[in-house]
Amino acid sequence: MPQAHDIGTTYRAHTGNLTRNCLSFRPSRLDRIAATSSPPIAAGSHAVLTSHGEQDVARGNGSAMTISACRSCGGSDLHIILDLGQHPVSNALLAEDDLLKEESRYPLMVAFCRDCSLLQVTETIPPEHLYQRDYPYFSSSSPALLEHASALARKLAQERNLGPTSFVIEVASNDGYLLKNFVELGVPCLGIDPAAGPGERARARGVPTITDFFGQRLAESLAQQGQFADVFIANNVLAHVDQINDFVAGFARLLKPDGIASFEVAYAVDMIQSCEFDTIYHEHLFYHTLHGLVPLFARHGLFLNDVELLPIHGGSVRIFVGRDAARTARLTRQWEEEERLGVDRDDYYVDFSARVLELKSSLAALLTKEKQNGRRIACYGAAAKGATLLNFLDLGNGFFEFVADANPFKQGKFMPGQRIPIVHPERLLADGPDNVLLLSWNFAGEILHQQDNYRKAGGRFVIPIPKPRIIGPDDRPSDSQFAL
Repeated sequence: MPQAHDIGTTYRAHTGNLTRNCLSFRPSRLDRIAATSSPPIAAGSHAVLTSHGEQDVARGNGSAMTISACRSCGGSDLHIILDLGQHPVSNALLAEDDLLKEESRYPLMVAFCRDCSLLQVTETIPPEHLYQRDYPYFSSSSPALLEHASALARKLAQERNLGPTSFVIEVASNDGYLLKNFVELGVPCLGIDPAAGPGERARARGVPTITDFFGQRLAESLAQQGQFADVFIANNVLAHVDQINDFVAGFARLLKPDGIASFEVAYAVDMIQSCEFDTIYHEHLFYHTLHGLVPLFARHGLFLNDVELLPIHGGSVRIFVGRDAARTARLTRQWEEEERLGVDRDDYYVDFSARVLELKSSLAALLTKEKQNGRRIACYGAAAKGATLLNFLDLGNGFFEFVADANPFKQGKFMPGQRIPIVHPERLLADGPDNVLLLSWNFAGEILHQQDNYRKAGGRFVIPIPKPRIIGPDDRPSDSQFAL
């Protein structure tokens, strides 16, 4: 059974060569970090990778790699703050014939870089194995996410005065869920995404899309074609890219002198404070704070100008980045709040592992008691975070009857690790389980409203995070579309 281990171990377990070097990166001011960040690191040179061994060959697709240095700054002073044990790839849903095969599992650990304050998982699974043609995530399947994307597009179009002579590029554009708004506004745009399935969907709705990974190579090709961005958008992708310096260098190459880049990332402060450990999986290589982001961008001549706190995905930040070092008072305040919390020091993370174990224990106890009382339990949301939660709970075969999910691509498949069948949400009403563990708790408001008929029939939802609780049929859900 996967276990979370306590903080305090220097990262030796898998690489054998990381030692504590007593270098502490604790700048007191935002200016100092931007001014003293190291020059750009050549692509591919910022992380030393070593093979993790034959046990990590994923169904014949290649080995995971274990980092021996920070992917961002190259520092070797990495400190484990959480070890969730061995997990399969969270988005690797299983077909029926896969059930006869053994799944590969990989260590799922989070390390804190004492040199640049960046949080990151210790294993890298090759991206070509994570984002294949059958990559199961389609952004348009969530009405709340569509509304969120539309609001951002309208905001950027108005504030940046975008029109037919402007150019917008989005990296990780998925199925065109966001860029379609610019198409409708008559603003030229280009999507870039490595997943072929979502890319085909985007092109079918009129969004020009390149199916490729983004980095300096592709950026240089676009630059040679004169395709420079007034606005660059990258939502929920900055956490996914192993070659992070190569990735950010691509933005620096294509951003116009007065252009801006908008990034949305899950906020590590919310993850730590609300114990959102299920947002940790191999596809999410990084967990960002402003203290980790500022030196990353400064290394490539870019600066954080503004920040917005967002409720989506259990708590996110939207940062605006440009070539000008000017910043808003809002950014300064949030930076100072991080300093007050101490996100650039080990102390801030010291009890995270213990709180994760406590949450696991309380959730398992609640679910087990319900089961012992004769109540049937299903799940909702076949998301990657759900795979982390289910595999960490590891409650055994048959404990959960099924996982309901509205994405037709996922229906008929099985959750990795626990191998629970994924079905259409109509099964909630048809089969009538007593309780539903809400794996996609970050969209709880939206889902509870969608499943109003099931709730009226007596169905109850179990919200796992930040504290396990049951939402009964008579409980009025929040007006928020996101986490309750």
